[in-house]
Amino acid sequence: MRAVEGNAVALGHSSLSMMESAGRAVADAVLASGPSRVLVLCGRGNNGGDGMVVARYLQYLDAVDVVYPDCGSITSAAALQESLLHRCSVALHPVRCAADVDRLGHLFDAADLIVDAMLGTGRSGAVREPFATLVARANASAAPVLAVDIPTPGLRADRVVSFHRAKVAGADVVGIGIPLEAEVFCGPGDLTLVPARASGAHKGVGGEVLVIGGGPYQGAPYIAAMGALRAGADIVRIASPAYIPMPDLIYEPLEGKAITADHLETILRLTGRADVVVCGMGLGVESHDVVLAVAGAARRAVFDADALAHPLPAAKETIYTPHAGEFARITGTEPPADLAARGRCVKAAATAGTVLLKGPVDVVSDGTRVRFNRTGTPAMTTGGTGDLLAGVAGALFCQVPAFEAACIAAYVCGKAGMRAAEGRGCGMLATDMLDCIPEELFGRPVAE
Repeated sequence: MRAVEGNAVALGHSSLSMMESAGRAVADAVLASGPSRVLVLCGRGNNGGDGMVVARYLQYLDAVDVVYPDCGSITSAAALQESLLHRCSVALHPVRCAADVDRLGHLFDAADLIVDAMLGTGRSGAVREPFATLVARANASAAPVLAVDIPTPGLRADRVVSFHRAKVAGADVVGIGIPLEAEVFCGPGDLTLVPARASGAHKGVGGEVLVIGGGPYQGAPYIAAMGALRAGADIVRIASPAYIPMPDLIYEPLEGKAITADHLETILRLTGRADVVVCGMGLGVESHDVVLAVAGAARRAVFDADALAHPLPAAKETIYTPHAGEFARITGTEPPADLAARGRCVKAAATAGTVLLKGPVDVVSDGTRVRFNRTGTPAMTTGGTGDLLAGVAGALFCQVPAFEAACIAAYVCGKAGMRAAEGRGCGMLATDMLDCIPEELFGRPVAE
């Protein structure tokens, strides 16, 4: 939902607009039960902002009391809703500690209904004061509790009204005007799924990626490996017969002109220590037995290019990144031109892992879900952009699940290509995109 809401914001449906729709829907649910006295418990985040909108729409009841913590940071949207409540016929009760809550015990006793808008989907960790005492007081009250979007941990909820999608079993779902495209197409909201790096992070927390490739084509695995570094992997090793001096990469030499079974001992040792293996770029068609052995040993893997052949390799968790020709090679089916039919085709093919079908509009499916990505430029038909995508997907796969990694990789690489093509047009190189990857992935927060 963070991703979907972020994508909706990027499409022009603001957080305030969604909050207004959410609060109005909950207020309608409250009014349907005919209460005279309503107690609204709010937090400092956007869930609390939803609750304040609820209170505003209920202001003409006999009594509407709003209890909220007067401490800690508050989101800009919730702050605006709080300022509006000061101009409404509601009673505001800021609290700082358990004792403040205890002094409001009469409100819990008198309420016909309690609205829980304290801690929403963005919460983490244990419930602290004054929320812990608010939860205890609500649980002890005889009044029914209606939770906004998701119940605060530990608080009983007689009814839950969720927005757009149910977050808990049994919730009533209401729409808040989110455009369909916010869910169907990848967008900047998806970037919120990438975990932020902690201030005390140590080397390796971003993941270790092993890139296996090269032989007939020397540059492809190096483009993939640099893509993995630019997408946040801390350590990237490259096992290849071809050596191109790049000081940021750890080169693991493989003797000869192609990767063969003679290299398996070295490759499997490296596979065992990697968080994600990216395999296939520039490999040639004579190394497939090695690919299958790697798949059997890898925890997570991205297979691209020459690795996409029968028998299809499958790690414990796998991403496949074919273009249309490779997709036809491994499935026996040409992907349809119609986008909906193309989505169904990719979904049917995603039986062994997540499939990212590259094209003018990328299609991603894990066999259950389907997403589309329309970022990109015709300049990305140049060689190496697919290798770069595989490396970026590998780095993200260290941090998020396969489906999310594939969606974010497709979106970010398309945006990087669009930026790199400015002023270069169809003379853009895949390596021109490298500096744009971190700018798109880490440098552009979703606007409110």
